[in-house]
Amino acid sequence: MEGRLFTFFGMISHDHSFIFVTHMLLAAVVVLIIAKVAVSSMRLVPTGTQNIMAAYLDGVLSMGTDVMGKEDARKYLPLVATIGLFVVVANLIGVIPGFEAPTAFLDMTLALALVVFIYYNYEGIRHQGIIQYFKHFMGPVWWLYWLMFPIEIVSHFSRIVSLSFRLFGNVKGDDMFLMVILMLAPWIFPMVPFALLTFMALLQGFIFMILTYVYLGGAVVVAEDH
Repeated sequence: MEGRLFTFFGMISHDHSFIFVTHMLLAAVVVLIIAKVAVSSMRLVPTGTQNIMAAYLDGVLSMGTDVMGKEDARKYLPLVATIGLFVVVANLIGVIPGFEAPTAFLDMTLALALVVFIYYNYEGIRHQGIIQYFKHFMGPVWWLYWLMFPIEIVSHFSRIVSLSFRLFGNVKGDDMFLMVILMLAPWIFPMVPFALLTFMALLQGFIFMILTYVYLGGAVVVAEDH
C-alpha cells in the first residue's frame, strides 16, 4: 500500500481498522505474556522477568510518590503501570520492521486519553463530592468565579487532546521517519535511528504515565488552603 509502512498484517488486508485492531491485540497479548512470565515462578529474590517487572513497578511507584505521595501512588499503581506498559509495548512494536505501532492510530491514543480523563474525574468526585470537586474549578476569588469556571472546564477537556495527540503525533512521526530511513538505507544506517526510536518509545510511555499521575493527583489531593 503506497505511502504506508509495509506490515505483515497489511498483506492480509489494507483496511485501516483491521491493521489497527490486529496490532493493538498483538500489543495486548505481549503485555499479558510478560505479566504471566513475571508471576509464573515468583521468588523471594527476583530474577529474570520478575526482576525487570519489579524494577519497573518500583520506578512507577517512585514517580507517583513524587507527585501525590506514596499511599495514593500505590493505590493507583495498577492503572498507571498497566497503561504505561501497554503504551511502551505498543510503541516498540512499531520499531520492528513489518509491524506498525497501534499508538500511531488516533483511535487508540484517544481511547487511552478518555480512560484517564473519565477515571480521574470520577476519583475526584468520589473523594471530594461533586459540589466540592467542581468548586475547585472556580478558583479562590469569588468575583472571578464566572471567568475561572469555563477556563477550567476548557482546560480539563484540552487534556484529552493533549494526551491523545501528543502520543499519536510523536509515534506517527517516528513511523514516517523510519519509513524514509528504510527506503534510503535499508540495511546498515537504520541501526542508529532504531536506537533513537526505541528511546522515544520509552519516553512517550513515561510522559503518559507521569501525566496520568499528575491528573489523578490534582483530582484527589486537596490543598489545605482550599
